[in-house]
Amino acid sequence: MNDRKPSLLALSFLCLLSSALLFPIKASEASEKQTVRFNVSPDGYPPYLIVENQTPSGIMWDVMSLITDRLGYELIAEKVPRKRVDQMLLEGYIDATPRAREWTDEPEKFLFTDPVVAIEEVFFIPKDSELVYRTPEDLFSKTIVTHLGYIYPALEPHLESGKIQRFDVARDREMFLYVLHGDRFDAAVADRLVGNWFLRNQGLRDRFRTSAKSISTFGFRIMLRKDCQDFANEFNRELARIRENGELDAILANYR
Repeated sequence: MNDRKPSLLALSFLCLLSSALLFPIKASEASEKQTVRFNVSPDGYPPYLIVENQTPSGIMWDVMSLITDRLGYELIAEKVPRKRVDQMLLEGYIDATPRAREWTDEPEKFLFTDPVVAIEEVFFIPKDSELVYRTPEDLFSKTIVTHLGYIYPALEPHLESGKIQRFDVARDREMFLYVLHGDRFDAAVADRLVGNWFLRNQGLRDRFRTSAKSISTFGFRIMLRKDCQDFANEFNRELARIRENGELDAILANYR
């Protein structure tokens, strides 16, 4: 029987082997890049989301792309219909979507980042119309074209009572066409930047005027699942940084 003590080299090898067994190195996990599956919707929301080309663009996409790249995430575009977004987010099929808290039926179910940009909802009225908007009462007995699934807090009591009628459409571009070509529609409600973007690109700016008074101003944010608090914190820190250093203004300037 060999009763010699193990050499120092042998002891070192045994220690390393023991450590490897207790704390295995997961090379695949260490090298795998985390992903963020971001909803851009099938039709986009120009100029915040533009999906006409193979690669998405727009204000919210550009901001998400910049920030996720800085944070070491891979950004993946997903085209999810509006009526399915909330449930798919809750079930984990997607991770994020651009959304205002005010547009969400049950905002307490989700997590929202700091505002990326301000949304200002105004009325787009045909130039030959005599309608002037100052208060919701100016819209009594009128029919306004609205975005499918959107909530308008300033108008909701009057919409529910039927004093103001709403006509929902799924695509932003259709809102203005309905107002122009439908006799029973009096105005479209849309974000000022969205409306001006569409009218400019369609050569229709001289056909509409906007209400001087807006019905709401609120933050357009990134909506996440409740378990994404760490990402939200990282996102908010980087958002504050690009707002301060001028990078956010540079993105916005590309779409104005």
